[in-house]
Amino acid sequence: MLVAQIAYDRLNPRAKAEADRLLALSIDPVDVTATSTNFVDASHWADDVKRLPGFEFSKPLHFVDVPFSADGTPLPANLPATNNVIRALQDYVAVLRTSTNDTERAAALRYILHFTGDIHQPLHCVSRVTRRWPDGDQGGNKFWINNPIPDTKPDHINLHAYWDDGLYSFPKMGPHYAPPPLAEIVAAAPSIVAEHPPTESGWKAGGPFAFAAWAKESTQLAQSVVYAGIAQYRVPDERYRENGIKLSRQRVAWAGYRLAELLNTLWPEQH
Repeated sequence: MLVAQIAYDRLNPRAKAEADRLLALSIDPVDVTATSTNFVDASHWADDVKRLPGFEFSKPLHFVDVPFSADGTPLPANLPATNNVIRALQDYVAVLRTSTNDTERAAALRYILHFTGDIHQPLHCVSRVTRRWPDGDQGGNKFWINNPIPDTKPDHINLHAYWDDGLYSFPKMGPHYAPPPLAEIVAAAPSIVAEHPPTESGWKAGGPFAFAAWAKESTQLAQSVVYAGIAQYRVPDERYRENGIKLSRQRVAWAGYRLAELLNTLWPEQH
């Protein structure tokens, strides 16, 4: 949602109008889609539907498990899977470019909003291989740490969830995984942009469709930052948390800028 908010503020008038038009369409599942008809709320639609009947195909599309060995254990031959977030972004951009079916295009846009955020979260692009986990830790989902907030349940959380939450720096989700209120997203986005403005070098490298390069950035950051200086069943220290929050916020900013550039390129202003 933060990524989408940052992107929406940077869309040109034509791209904004076309995105708004597609996201207002009623597509299956109608009841779920009806709760996310604006650009920012539509960014969590892919998570809302991935466990529903008929949408199971989309679950592997949220990540790309690029393996690396932390202790010399041989890498599994079946990673990364062919169906992954890189392939998904390529395919759904192609739908926006070529399809004349607005229902298909509306779904494709919803997936692009979400997957652009996912591919920038380092743990969506890695799987740490060890003797204990020879098939990988599924992007930190099997890497457990002690809860950094004292006297808080649960006692242990997985590293992936910790980073999804920006190391507890992002607006909090509601009960039963409800998304944060839209007003909190609107309020939080400007400070991220101020800390990591679009004048930062790097985010434009490769252009608006460099999905494999974005994933490679995340893979490298997972190895050099996310898994560095941290141990299972320990509380991350303050330095780790400070560095992690800074990186999380930069990745959100860059994802927002790249998402906007992607859509502005697909739907350029007409003069």
